[in-house]
Amino acid sequence: MKHFNYKNIEDFVFRLWTREVSGEATSEKEKELLAQWKINAEQDLDAVHMKESKERVLSGLEPYFTSSDTTISIVGLKRYPYQIAAAIILLFSLGGFFTYHTFIKPDIYITKSGERIVHLEDGSVVTLLPGAELTVSKSFPASTRVVNLKGDAIFSVAKSKTHPFIVYADGFSTKVLGTVFKISQSGKKKAVDLYEGKVAVSSAGVPVSFLKPNQKWTNFGVAHTTAVISFAPDKTSGKQTSELLSLSFNDVPLKEVITVLEGNYNTKIYYPKEIENKKITADFTGGTVGENIESLAFILGFEVQKKDNTYLLKK
Repeated sequence: MKHFNYKNIEDFVFRLWTREVSGEATSEKEKELLAQWKINAEQDLDAVHMKESKERVLSGLEPYFTSSDTTISIVGLKRYPYQIAAAIILLFSLGGFFTYHTFIKPDIYITKSGERIVHLEDGSVVTLLPGAELTVSKSFPASTRVVNLKGDAIFSVAKSKTHPFIVYADGFSTKVLGTVFKISQSGKKKAVDLYEGKVAVSSAGVPVSFLKPNQKWTNFGVAHTTAVISFAPDKTSGKQTSELLSLSFNDVPLKEVITVLEGNYNTKIYYPKEIENKKITADFTGGTVGENIESLAFILGFEVQKKDNTYLLKK
């Protein structure tokens, strides 16, 4: 049945089911095709979804057997015993498949090479970049619009003051009400670039970051680290320049803190190697290079010596 698409299979199965229940004859070929399809369909069902699907089917059948307003004809039961049994069996085997695929199984959009544009039901548009995967539940859009992302993508979110849009990525989430932003994920390094509107970025162990247009949130590839960078054109050259607005660490090894500071401040910091794994919790928001390194030295109980653009931390 490989030449059938999903919709054709669905139509075929339900037409055949209707004929069996009504007592019409079915050919051996049709029965064979149905049996083959059932085997292939059930391969996609795990135990949890099969159980949930059967419960939904039973719930749908209950009014026909327990309602006080409905009297089931004993003659009818005796007249069509095999048809009724076939109907119930089909509901369990096929109902589970259709319930799962129609109401439970999320929609997954994948792009291996090139870009792929996904239009969501709320009017939002997602541009998946190469290697990205977007998962959208069947309940979307709900009171809270939730999607899951692997890889990189650009989101143009339909505005809604009452229905937040949340993107869950690898270890962090981005919450918006309607805006345009880009999520990047490369190994441990995560980033959110905001083009329009406002977003809130949450990551485990660090404060929530609120972005404005032309700002970026990133963790610099270090767990429990959060930073906000602002981008603006230079008034003289017109080239885009960046400014580190906030930088926070929560229980991060000193060697990783030093690496981030050196990379962002274009400086070199020397310190005793025996303490490189000492965990640091600090907020360097608003300070200059010298002030932030002085703050780090104070946390360590060290002194600071500076020469040109080099700092030495020592006891």
